[in-house]
Amino acid sequence: MEFTKMHGLGNDFIVVYGEQELPADASERAIELCSRFFGIGADGLVYILPSEVADFKMRIMNSDGSEAEQCGNAIRCVAKYVYDKGYITQEEITIETLGAGVQPLTLQLEDGKVKTVRVDMGAPVLEGLQVPTTVDANPVLHHPVEVGGQAFRFTAVSMGNPHCVIYVDDAVGFDLSTWGPLLETHPLFPKKINVEFATVQRRDYIDMRVWERGAGPTLACGTGACATLVSSVLNGTSDRAATVSLKGGDLFIEWDEASNHVFMTGPAAFVFEGNVR
Repeated sequence: MEFTKMHGLGNDFIVVYGEQELPADASERAIELCSRFFGIGADGLVYILPSEVADFKMRIMNSDGSEAEQCGNAIRCVAKYVYDKGYITQEEITIETLGAGVQPLTLQLEDGKVKTVRVDMGAPVLEGLQVPTTVDANPVLHHPVEVGGQAFRFTAVSMGNPHCVIYVDDAVGFDLSTWGPLLETHPLFPKKINVEFATVQRRDYIDMRVWERGAGPTLACGTGACATLVSSVLNGTSDRAATVSLKGGDLFIEWDEASNHVFMTGPAAFVFEGNVR
């Protein structure tokens, strides 16, 4: 199997092109290949597949073998891959995702290669039962949750995959490894949850750290950055356009009032190529 290692702000993926459908052993392969000690090492295994409704289809297997419905950093990597490899020539493309449908992307070029990608991430889902959570409210704002004897409050947002955003005094120094896994698997979240810990520094600048469902702590999460911006607007603490600063770098997120769509702009990069048996 030929692969390309890529990353979006340090959120790294093993990208595979050429399969006609998701392989039956994709889950097992993800666990094996994403291992940072016994495999290639990555947060996820991404397959670029043919689509009947878009230019390409993206399927993402997390490092624990579960499937992610959507991933903002992975979709930018897919866009850079198909353009820079010559599989597509236009700068406006569409990619089909499992959880968020067909998403339009605008490729921003430098010296004939993709430098950054602006992704139309669609409209956020705010109905609690649809995120999903067990909370029957729309939206779910400042809702209490207790884990390990600690009380938090969260805002629930789906960007094609589920997120809970929690505001803390210092997101940069927050103890992800203690609280992330406890919140991910809390009974309030029937399909588990991606957890964002955020600190709003200014109305146009938010620090965020993430514990990703199925992958653990990652350097960046595109859908999580989108969920954080939406949550901050709903809570009245940020503007509709802001930089979300992650451990691996910054993403620019916009929540357009007219269309209700969220737009994400950020980079993607190649790391290396190879093959495995």
